[in-house]
Amino acid sequence: MREIQPMTSPGTTTDSTWTGRPDLSDIENFWTAPITERAAAFAELREREPIPFYPEPELSYFPRGAGFYALTRFDDLAEASRNAKIFTSGSGATSVADAPPEFREFFGSMIEMDDPRHARLRRVVSRGFTPRRLNDLVEDVATTAKTIVDDVIDAGECDAVTAISARLPLKIVCDMMGVPESQYEFVFEKSNVILGASDPEYVPDAENIGMALLQAGQDLTALVADLGRSRIANPTGDVISALVNAEVDGERLTPEELGSFFILLVVAGNETTRNAISWGLQLLSENPDQRAAWLADIDGVTPTAVEEIVRLASPVIFMRRTLAVDAELGGKQLTAGDKLAMFYWAANRDPAHFAEPDRFDVRRSPNPHVGFGSAGPHFCLGAHLARREMSVMFRELLTRVPDIHTTAEPQRLRSMFINGIKHLPVAFTPGGAR
Repeated sequence: MREIQPMTSPGTTTDSTWTGRPDLSDIENFWTAPITERAAAFAELREREPIPFYPEPELSYFPRGAGFYALTRFDDLAEASRNAKIFTSGSGATSVADAPPEFREFFGSMIEMDDPRHARLRRVVSRGFTPRRLNDLVEDVATTAKTIVDDVIDAGECDAVTAISARLPLKIVCDMMGVPESQYEFVFEKSNVILGASDPEYVPDAENIGMALLQAGQDLTALVADLGRSRIANPTGDVISALVNAEVDGERLTPEELGSFFILLVVAGNETTRNAISWGLQLLSENPDQRAAWLADIDGVTPTAVEEIVRLASPVIFMRRTLAVDAELGGKQLTAGDKLAMFYWAANRDPAHFAEPDRFDVRRSPNPHVGFGSAGPHFCLGAHLARREMSVMFRELLTRVPDIHTTAEPQRLRSMFINGIKHLPVAFTPGGAR
């Protein structure tokens, strides 16, 4: 694969206007359309215009910029991810629009940083994610998954999102950080606001979305500030204790860095795993042959099934990069300052890397998906934990309520950024199938 070479002359920002061209900026229509229509649209873009240019979505809470290029092919996305000095994150990563300074105070976490600051912060926070610390969570994950199934097994039906999918990652990430159980619901509500701001169920006042986001950021920052102060005086075994007392090359996390990292962890660690589990239940209901294959060999199939769920779910739809210099990518000449949206959701369905990419195959191997990001400095720090949570949760469900199935279409999150499910009615044999 070729290396990206910086250009010495400005690139172009032209785009084509072929009939039927999908509008990736249209949150109201494109991002709420059926998943099959979304997949077909991205497939056509990969063939006809793999790096299209779009105006930015109209957001009431962020100023509208010049527009962005969309990466739809696996190879283009991988190249941009590897070349972090050219395709940078410091101007923003979670929105194609540039966030005002007051937002970056709370949401400018390390995924929106470049080296050397990113590397420094990642070295510090890695002290809270040692293999030993993650291994200590294994028993907690198993116990929590069992309790979740215990609580629903006699009912025979439930909302899989609120009763199953959301509960496991929420408890694990809160326990890991040292958040008391009394604050679980608070963290859950605030994370819904941050990643579901464009959905009226979570932020009904469309005119004040920006204020709702800022308030959620302030509330979570205040929570971690209180926890941090207590852990400095009386450290425990949680991640907050490790972070506030960690020192790398004579540096510690600032209060602002601790707050933004806490928001990143509780939001990303909660929302993404929740949606992967929810989409997994939907995929199993749509593909009974794959359910049967998984049930026939739970130990052997679970690792590949989890990767396949992450591939097709792609809970984080895209991340943004900004060109530091003029460069060429995928045959397209780009200019310093251009914005790119790396659509993981599309890359994970690229037929150049995945045979029958729209097919759910629990035995798919190899499966080089980018559901946790592509190779590079911003690969997901919590990927190992997310895989563990999904593996344990599906093992518990498949062994105790193997006939669990959806009874209605998922209520999807109105979002361009998160491929979310808000509610998913499911049913199963009360007491467990025998």
